[in-house]
Amino acid sequence: MSYEDQVNILMVDDQPGKLLSYEVILDELGERLIKAESASQALEYLLKTEIAVILVDVCMPETDGFELVSMIREHPRFQETAIIFISAVQLAEVDHLRAYAMGAVDYVPVPVVPEVLRAKVKVFVELYRKTRQLEQFNRELERRVAERTAALEASNAQLRESEQRRSLALTAGNMGSWDLDPVTGEYTWDEGQYRLYGVDRKSFTARVDTVHLLIHPDDREALDDAMKRAVGTGQGTQIEFRIIRPDGEQRWCIGTVAVTSNSSTQSVRLSGCTVDITERKLAEERQALLAREVDHRAKNALAVVQSLVRLTRAETISDFVQAVDGRVRALASVHTILSDSRWEGASLRQLVEEELAPYQTRQSGQISIEGPPILLLPAAAQTFALALHELATNAAKYGALTGTSGRVSVAWKLKGKNLVLTWIENGVKLLMAPASKGFGLTVIKASIEGQLSGNVALDWGSQGLECTFTIPRIKIMRTPDQVSSRKERGNVPTPPRTLEGQRILVAEDEVLVGMMVHDMLVDLGFQVVGPVADLDGALAAVQSGELDAAVLDVNLGGELIYPVAQMLMTQGIPFVFVTGYDGDSIDERYATVPVLRKPIEPQHLRRLLACKPAEVEVEVEVEAAVA
Repeated sequence: MSYEDQVNILMVDDQPGKLLSYEVILDELGERLIKAESASQALEYLLKTEIAVILVDVCMPETDGFELVSMIREHPRFQETAIIFISAVQLAEVDHLRAYAMGAVDYVPVPVVPEVLRAKVKVFVELYRKTRQLEQFNRELERRVAERTAALEASNAQLRESEQRRSLALTAGNMGSWDLDPVTGEYTWDEGQYRLYGVDRKSFTARVDTVHLLIHPDDREALDDAMKRAVGTGQGTQIEFRIIRPDGEQRWCIGTVAVTSNSSTQSVRLSGCTVDITERKLAEERQALLAREVDHRAKNALAVVQSLVRLTRAETISDFVQAVDGRVRALASVHTILSDSRWEGASLRQLVEEELAPYQTRQSGQISIEGPPILLLPAAAQTFALALHELATNAAKYGALTGTSGRVSVAWKLKGKNLVLTWIENGVKLLMAPASKGFGLTVIKASIEGQLSGNVALDWGSQGLECTFTIPRIKIMRTPDQVSSRKERGNVPTPPRTLEGQRILVAEDEVLVGMMVHDMLVDLGFQVVGPVADLDGALAAVQSGELDAAVLDVNLGGELIYPVAQMLMTQGIPFVFVTGYDGDSIDERYATVPVLRKPIEPQHLRRLLACKPAEVEVEVEVEAAVA
C-alpha cells in the first residue's frame, strides 16, 4: 500500500507495553500507527493529524478514557471518528451504555484477541477510507459541476451577446427571422419580423393563415409554391415578394427559407430570414427611369442637332459651317447649365450671359442685362437658348453688335401670368429691315410662339431691332400634371398602303424637330397640319375632322399625347408615335402602334406612312411599343 493510501490509527494507553502489543497486532494492516501515553498527548496528535480510528484505554491515571472521549466528541472535527474502548477491568452493563452514549463504536476486553482487534479496526479503517474517497469524489464532482456551471454561464453569456449582435444586425439591415412548424402551421417570429410586417406582437398571432393575409395577393401563389417546394425537396430557396402592412403601406421583401429534416429525411421545421428590399427596389426603378430619361434627352438632343443641320440654309459651305457651329454651341452651353443643376432648371440670366459673352468688350456698357432671378424648366431653357442665339447672331451680322458703338439691352420681368423679355438694340444706323424672314427669325417665332405658346413682337427701328417675348409663366416655370387614364385596349387603325397627298398632323414640342418633320413630309408629297407644340393644339386639329393620319410625339410639352391618340383611334385615323424613350415606356393600349425613335430618318418615316406595321418592323426595324 502506498504512503498516500495509508490512514492513521491512534492508540492511547498509559502503559507502554500495551501500546507495543497493540502495535504488533495491528502492524499487519499496513497503516500508520500513532502511540499516545496520556490524554493530553492524544489530544495534541488529534489536533495535528487526521485520525481514522482511536483505541482508548478506559483506565488511565490522570484522565480516564470516558473523559478523553467526551473531550474528543466536543470538537466538530471528531464527532464522526471511530473510537474503540479497551479495558482490562470488567465493566458493568451501565459502563457499556455510558461508553456507547459518549460515542464509542465498539468495546474490546483484555486479554485482547489479536484477530478480533485486527478485524474490528480493519472494518473502521476501510469505512474511513471509503468515506474519504467518497468525500474526494464529491469534491471532484462539485469542482466539475462548478466548472461546467461556469462554462454554461459563459456560454449562455456568449449566446446572449451573439443574439444581441444578431438582433442589432437584423435591425440595422431591416431584417427579421422566423421558424415554422409545417405540421401545426405556427410561426415563431423575432422582434424584427413583427417590425418588418408592421404588426404588434401582443395583438397579432403569427400563423400560416394570418401571415398569408399580409402577402400581396399577386405574390401569394408564388410564395406558397416556393414553401411547398422547399418542404417537398428538403432544399432551401429564396424568393422576392410584396407585403401589405395593416396601415396599407406596401413593402418589397426577399425571403430565404432553410429546411431541417429528421433521420427519415422528412421535413420537420422551416426556418428563414426576411429582408426589406423596398429601398433597393425604388433605387432600381429610379435608375431605370434615369437611364430612360438620359436616353430620351440624348436622342432629343441629337434630333435637334439633326434638325439644325437639315434646316440651316447658307450660300457657301463656310457660312453653313459657321451657322451650324454657332447653333450647336448654343445647345451645348444650355446643356452644360442644365447638367450643373442636375436638370432641375436653368437660370435665365446665365443663359443670356453665356450667349452674349463672346461679344463683351473692355468698354463697359455695350451690353446691359437686367431682370429678377428666373429658373427655366429644361425644355424651355433649350428653346430660350436657341432664340437668344439667333438674336445675338442677327445683331452681330446686321445690328448693334457689328461694332463697338452699338448697345444691346436685355431685360425681363414677371407681369401677371406672363414673363416679358425685351431685346433692344441701338447705337448704330440700320440701313434697312430684312426683306424676308430668314431661318433665324423663323426659329425665334416658331420656338417662342409654337413651342412655348408665347408671342413675339419685332420692331425694326432706325437704330436696330426691338424684340419682345411674352410667354405664359406656366410654360416655363412649372410642369402641369401628366395624367393618362387607362381604358380597355382598342383596335389601333393602321396606315393604308399609301397616304401621298393626304393631310397629316404633326404634333412635336421640339420646334426644330417639328419643322424638320414638316419639311420631310412635304418633300414626300403630304399636306402637313402643324406642327403643333401642345396638347390643346393637337386636340383641336383632330376635332377639325380634316386629318388622314398623324405623327405624334409621345411627350408633348410635358403632357402625354394619349388623349389625342385615343381620339384618333376612336375616329379610325391611323397614327405613329415619335419618341426619344424606349418603346416599352408607351401605354399598353397602343402596343400595336408603330414607334419611330429619335433621331428621325426620312426613309423610316416614309416607310411607316406607306407600309403596314408588320412590314415596317421587318424592313425598317422600327420598334413596336409593348406594355
